[in-house]
Amino acid sequence: MIRIGLLGCGNIGHIIAKNQENFEILALYDRIPEKARELADISGGTAYEDFNTFIGADFDLVVEAASVLAVRHYGTAIINSGKDIVVMSVGALSDKAFLSLLTETARRERKKIYIPSGAVMGLDNIKVGQISGIHKLLLKTTKNPESLGLASDEKRLVFSGKAHQCIKEFPKNVNVSVALSLAAGCEADVELWVDPEVDRNIHEIYIEGDFGDACIRVRNLQSPDNPSTSYLAALSILTLLRNIDNPLVVGT
Repeated sequence: MIRIGLLGCGNIGHIIAKNQENFEILALYDRIPEKARELADISGGTAYEDFNTFIGADFDLVVEAASVLAVRHYGTAIINSGKDIVVMSVGALSDKAFLSLLTETARRERKKIYIPSGAVMGLDNIKVGQISGIHKLLLKTTKNPESLGLASDEKRLVFSGKAHQCIKEFPKNVNVSVALSLAAGCEADVELWVDPEVDRNIHEIYIEGDFGDACIRVRNLQSPDNPSTSYLAALSILTLLRNIDNPLVVGT
């Protein structure tokens, strides 16, 4: 049984709490203490109002479901405390200096940083790019303009560039581009479109390399309790937790 601490007690935290199987939530922390206490009642864990007390509790793995800022603020402290970490807000790792610091800290402490697949599929096979050449890696994301806080009465391109540039302009909405870049070992190109006619987030991944080429298209449904959260993203964390101690490893 894996013992976890939840950093962030919003919608994804609730989904995790309601699906405890081979893991148990022992500790919870949120910058809004009431959220941690509410989720503690559901999960059976203990809510902490102070991060240092939270990270000092007896558990093995922190599941971050808070924000990019939370990862950057607490990431190294989590690893230095002797705990592995699951990073949902992978946009934090678009900062190369921070990524280097976090990975070197994990290497020194012999800890793991886990990145769930999030709102897309196919990261396992995209990792071949770390060995074989990738000539094209493009993420085309289409969203309803309201989800980005924009107004538009037609489909239009609102960003075109590299992943690290996109995450700066739209930090809450394009974690996918950073996850793709980390998996492939090269930075993804990103096109971000808005379309008032779409009611789901659409992610299209185009990849070409020495292996051949592929196109992956994902149309995400919203989380049942929070329209701003991809249900697939939440499920990807549950899948990671379910398989983290499985001796049978499927995929790369």
